[in-house]
Amino acid sequence: MKYIKIIFSVLLSIILLSSCSISKKEIKGKPVIAVSILPQKYFVEQIAGDLVNVEVIVKPGSNPATYSPTSSQMMTLAEAKLYFSIGVPFEKIWLGKIAKNNPNLKIIATQKGISLRNMESYKDFKKISKKTNLKNSQKDPHIWLSPELVEIQAKNIANALIAFDPKNKNLYLNNLNKFTAKLIQLHQIIKTKFSKTSHRTFLVFHPSWGYFANEFGLTQIPIQFEGKTPTSIQMEDIISFAQKNDIKTIFIQKQFNKKIAQSIAEQIGGKVLSIDPLAEDYYNNLINIADKMCKEMN
Repeated sequence: MKYIKIIFSVLLSIILLSSCSISKKEIKGKPVIAVSILPQKYFVEQIAGDLVNVEVIVKPGSNPATYSPTSSQMMTLAEAKLYFSIGVPFEKIWLGKIAKNNPNLKIIATQKGISLRNMESYKDFKKISKKTNLKNSQKDPHIWLSPELVEIQAKNIANALIAFDPKNKNLYLNNLNKFTAKLIQLHQIIKTKFSKTSHRTFLVFHPSWGYFANEFGLTQIPIQFEGKTPTSIQMEDIISFAQKNDIKTIFIQKQFNKKIAQSIAEQIGGKVLSIDPLAEDYYNNLINIADKMCKEMN
């Protein structure tokens, strides 16, 4: 009898938990919109407001290059109406599986209309400094780090929302206009900050900041490429380059191990500074990162 009571209590708990998780999405009657990374959540909410529930697949602290959705996320995606992709690596493996799991899901490529740049390798940094074109390189997916390119992504998001929910077209268009104005303001704020810097080159662990650098007249020099650790010869070249160009800071995103960057920083008498390209508060995060970079590049 004792065991029956225990089993009954466990079953009751499961039922209660299940009923609590019958998602707030269903209770509120809002459609579920899925996105790959946190900045996209910010973009969608700027345009859709509180008309939708946004589910982010790559959770804080995770790497979109290697992420695998959990079983609970796959269940959530089964009820999603729209999925806004952005071109990060995990999508190549998982978008097909997600679509198969939810045949009614409409996947919208927010990178549509954007010309992707090649992602630099450290091996090419001398070519970069000479402004030569890089060939046979993989395409850079970090398009959200350019406010100007986010304007294109925002239009793609707004158009998809209007097609999905035409009765709220005016709201989406008004919010798109407000968000576009905000992005233009963000561009101008950051441009003004960098106009006062004495250096235009910065050293990064992973080459996430190419579009950002292009927009604001900077050059990123990456240590890592395609997840590969630099060889000892490359390490020596990086250290020599940093010393010759008076670079004392290595910027690294928190999703990566600091060990190699720390080793290089010690040899150039510098430091490693964390910046997060995947933070949800896109507007303020980009301003804070610009402030950090400007401080270190002066």
